[in-house]
Amino acid sequence: MESLRPPPLEAPLVRRLIEQGIRDPRVLAAFGRVPRRFFVPEDAQPYAEGDHPLEIGYGQTISQPYIVAAMTEALDLRPGDRVLEVGTGSGYQTAVLAELLPLGTTLRTVEILPELSSRAERTLRELGYDNVLFRVGDGSKGWPEEAPFDAILVAAAPEEVPASLLEQLAPGGRLVIPVGPDPEHQELQLWRGSNFSAAVQANAPVALNRFTGAGLVNADAATRSVRKR
Repeated sequence: MESLRPPPLEAPLVRRLIEQGIRDPRVLAAFGRVPRRFFVPEDAQPYAEGDHPLEIGYGQTISQPYIVAAMTEALDLRPGDRVLEVGTGSGYQTAVLAELLPLGTTLRTVEILPELSSRAERTLRELGYDNVLFRVGDGSKGWPEEAPFDAILVAAAPEEVPASLLEQLAPGGRLVIPVGPDPEHQELQLWRGSNFSAAVQANAPVALNRFTGAGLVNADAATRSVRKR
């Protein structure tokens, strides 16, 4: 396994994010440390540094780096935040979020497809990330027994914001979520508490996977923890 030592910030992907308007130095540094190629199938690895979505199987995609960066920047993570990710997918966004949290902070992530959740868990374990808790289930239900959360990031687009996620925000907590009926009509939204705050201005079309699921799948039995080897 390759070293995860940070490459220079002038690496092409990071430089492109700067050109696209990403300004938070913590977010840029995180992208410099997370190797996107490890989160895509082998035949897609030559294209991993490109700024476009890539198929990861099961009808799902890994989002383009710019959209991942824009959502992460809008989430404005702070030390001590309790964080929930909805839509683990490949685990790439999970790794970026983990880079922004202090050591020992637990990051929780929910994915409805067991195959993707298991694969993301393996990838993150191999890369040395720990203190990530995985759940297989309907992300619209959140993770109620661990609420409230200071920050929730949703990596799939519902037609409207799930009430359960708003209810699980701590006072002043932030929710970043793409909302819209189809990939051609999605708006990236920032909510604070139960109130809509702003549409996040993105310099690229927001076209994330549709939100799916109805009912939590065996939540207690499906909760797993990744620990450093």
